[in-house]
Amino acid sequence: MLICDHYLNSACQVASPNCDDRPDSEDISLLVIHCISLPPEQFEGAYIDQLFCNCLDPTEHAYFQEIHQLKVSAHLLIRRDGSIRQYVAFNRRAWHAGVSCYQDRERCNDFSVGIELEGAVSLPYTDSQYRQLAAVTQALLAEYPRLSRQRITGHSDIAPDRKADPGPLFDWQRFYALLD
Repeated sequence: MLICDHYLNSACQVASPNCDDRPDSEDISLLVIHCISLPPEQFEGAYIDQLFCNCLDPTEHAYFQEIHQLKVSAHLLIRRDGSIRQYVAFNRRAWHAGVSCYQDRERCNDFSVGIELEGAVSLPYTDSQYRQLAAVTQALLAEYPRLSRQRITGHSDIAPDRKADPGPLFDWQRFYALLD
């Protein structure tokens, strides 16, 4: 797995308009792990792409009426089967963290890469997702020198009053073991 010109070579590219320039394009120094499913706890389908590309139809599901106007994105999505979609180039700011703080530094979108795992906080993640997340993380660590194993966190850690993902069923020890 390689990163070429800030794109993951093995990812399906789906361009999201929900991004902009980072204040410092060299400052890629945090990896944030998230989870998402649309509708909640339902997998597959095109709804995540639609949300990140601002074309989610609010009539398709009652939950979509609450979220269809959000302007959000992530750099990557790792689906349950391990396939990867990239929405934003790594050198650009994706809109994934919201109001956030890491080690007394606010606005985590400015300096982080956001990876969504297709899932829910109440369900375990798949073997394929752990393997792909580890491979992607290794590629990111090799490409961006300000990233490190010590600068990987969950959305719940940078926005604890708002977010619970990736949740208690995300196995951090298993993930770190796969990085070795």
